[in-house]
Amino acid sequence: MIEVVAGILRNEDKVLIAKRGNHKDLSGFWEFPGGKIESNESPEEALKREFKEEFDIEIKVKEEFHQNIYDYPSKTIQLKSYFAETSSESFTLKEHEKIEWVTINDLSSYKISPADIPVVKKLQAQTSIKRAYYSGYISEFLKTSPDEISGKLSNNHSNRSLEDLQRNAWTKQIDILQKTLQGLDGKVYFEFAIPRMGKRVDNILVIHDCVFVVEFKVGETNFNKSDQNQVLDYTLDLANFHEGSHNVKLVPILVSTNAKTEQFDKEAVLNFSEVVKVGVNDLKSVLLNFIIEDSPNIDTIAWENSIYKPTPTIVEAAQALYKGHNVKDISRSDSGAINLSKTSNCLARIIEETKKNQRKSICFVTGVPGAGKTLAGLNIANQRMKADEDEHSVFLSGNGPLVDVLREGLARDLVITSKAEGDSVTKENAKRQTNAFIQNIHHFRDEYLKFTVEPTEKVVVFDEAQRAWNEKQVSSFMKRKKGVENFDKSEPEFLIEVMNRHSKWCTVICLIGGGQEINTGEAGLEEWVNSFKNRFKSWDIYFSDQIISNENYLKSDELREWLPANGNKETELHLAVSVRSFRSEKLSAFVHSLLELESEKAKDLYSHIRNDFPIVITRNLETAKSWIRNQKRGTERTGIIASSGARRLKAVGIDVKNEISAPNWFLNAEDDVRSSYFLEEIATEFDIQGLEIDYTCVAWGGNFHLNEGQWNYQNFKGTKWQNIKQDINKEYLKNTYRVLLTRARQGMVIFVPEGSDIDQTRPNHFYDYTFEYLKQIGLVDLDN
Repeated sequence: MIEVVAGILRNEDKVLIAKRGNHKDLSGFWEFPGGKIESNESPEEALKREFKEEFDIEIKVKEEFHQNIYDYPSKTIQLKSYFAETSSESFTLKEHEKIEWVTINDLSSYKISPADIPVVKKLQAQTSIKRAYYSGYISEFLKTSPDEISGKLSNNHSNRSLEDLQRNAWTKQIDILQKTLQGLDGKVYFEFAIPRMGKRVDNILVIHDCVFVVEFKVGETNFNKSDQNQVLDYTLDLANFHEGSHNVKLVPILVSTNAKTEQFDKEAVLNFSEVVKVGVNDLKSVLLNFIIEDSPNIDTIAWENSIYKPTPTIVEAAQALYKGHNVKDISRSDSGAINLSKTSNCLARIIEETKKNQRKSICFVTGVPGAGKTLAGLNIANQRMKADEDEHSVFLSGNGPLVDVLREGLARDLVITSKAEGDSVTKENAKRQTNAFIQNIHHFRDEYLKFTVEPTEKVVVFDEAQRAWNEKQVSSFMKRKKGVENFDKSEPEFLIEVMNRHSKWCTVICLIGGGQEINTGEAGLEEWVNSFKNRFKSWDIYFSDQIISNENYLKSDELREWLPANGNKETELHLAVSVRSFRSEKLSAFVHSLLELESEKAKDLYSHIRNDFPIVITRNLETAKSWIRNQKRGTERTGIIASSGARRLKAVGIDVKNEISAPNWFLNAEDDVRSSYFLEEIATEFDIQGLEIDYTCVAWGGNFHLNEGQWNYQNFKGTKWQNIKQDINKEYLKNTYRVLLTRARQGMVIFVPEGSDIDQTRPNHFYDYTFEYLKQIGLVDLDN
């Protein structure tokens, strides 16, 4: 397969295409310029070189747009297309007959190169998507009849069962805004899409230097807290993920039509600490209060067409994918970040090749914490489920809390969605539907232990596959819980054996997190590779080069030599950039340096992320709680997390032995005492691995502390601490803190308690040296 790259140059609403010369293959066809990627080049480097060679211009390569494979009679190419830009106005044609700037809709009238047709179709599909049901300049809006505007809104509104109710609300909004916006210039949007949340904000008003995010509550006499959070969430979503909104003034406004305007703090509104709560009669004066006439006007065309780069939580992602969205729609597309769609496309290609050739294959998808492995796995399982009913794909995880949270999150969302569409589904029926999509790996194992039949599922995704049990752990469990004597297989070996029962084809996808094993008996990647080396030699193995170059994945030199000789290296099966924290992609590297005691490197990394991703420290739990409460905006989630072995945190009010209900902790609202918001119930590494929240308070325990420049590893037994001596158990404990320190999306406070002079289990040095180390690498001390 030949790898080819193409560049999509944009000029306002047009793109550049070039006509191939007479001496070329496919002469007379139009294409997006580019060419073959050489062996020593990245796609971006190849694209820059091709534009220089073909047109004598310099370009800046932006985000990747699309990948597709096309079979010509004489060759197969994989085409990677990227958006690009240039300041050059003069093109020297060295390879092509001519070039033209063409609107995306007009591309259909050109004879496009076959491999480029999918790119054209995708461009046209995206162009046709309307971000708002209705949009128009305010001058036009004021002259248009309410019936005409309402008609356009109705035509774009898919939910017929609620049309009368919705039409009445629109009629009221149109009337209010046509009176309010007299004498103002700008643009008005109705039902503006907020993709990450799967919802639409009632109105966006772009006037002068402001973007007003306006939510109407027709007939309301007060300003409900949930409604305030709703408009704040919309505003935060734009601020965080809509490129055109990053550096503009965003103003969240809640209009309750029968309420009286409440006083507001202008700075607090602009900082998203509160919303403007306004009645109908005062709406115009509020708008004028925020507008600065002398400031430059916002370019509305650029604003509405700017890139939307959402980073959903794993629960939001699962809900969106289950509804039919593509991973591309809900994931970031930053230039330089490894795009999740690359991995998804790579997996899809391998599955199709496996199916076509009637083979059996396994793919090892690796990545740093928070890189989107679970998202990629959910996406491929969902894609295959929708692509072919006979494939019966399933997403499996041994992470019980993750399974519980995702199932509950999907079921709740399905109930809400079906109700909104006029087709009520009970919670029980919703759970039956969603539970088939996401299953516990141990239940899957037990099912096929009882029945030695060919599995129903042809595509199986194992999440956190490094946590599958080794032979000793499985044997002990089988004897104690299942009454099975002398079980002699590790969990990876047995799971492969189950899938090997297929008479034709199947694909197994293992999602592997390096340095994420946190419990005794977890086998890691080595056990999976050993199973193929020793027993299943006919399978096709696909892996990334990181597996053999990074000791976090394979520690055995023998396996690192065996794998390249017996498998297929696929670079795109490694996700190298964390997208859990959309504010800082260097968080994972910082945490690694912190734990490896690379203080200067950690200090340098934190200096680069501190403005986008605050990490602070304190010796006072109430100070920590106050900090994360003050950071939170809207429904951003907060919570306290700690190591399950930090048993003496109980003395300062943190009981890690008190079991939580993960769905309640992660999903329930802030008025529920069982939710994470209340900062009472504590989630441990077992509860939160694979999940994330916006702001965390990480409580640091005495089980892992610094002394004389080295980490001390301890277990608490009875009334005293015992040193951990085995290296593997030390690694588990360090990984526990790696998990805890990488769960936040936006920021964290690290609480290191004071020691005690009278409690022998909490000597001061257990905590003081660790706290001083954290200060040394630059973390801000809230107590000073």
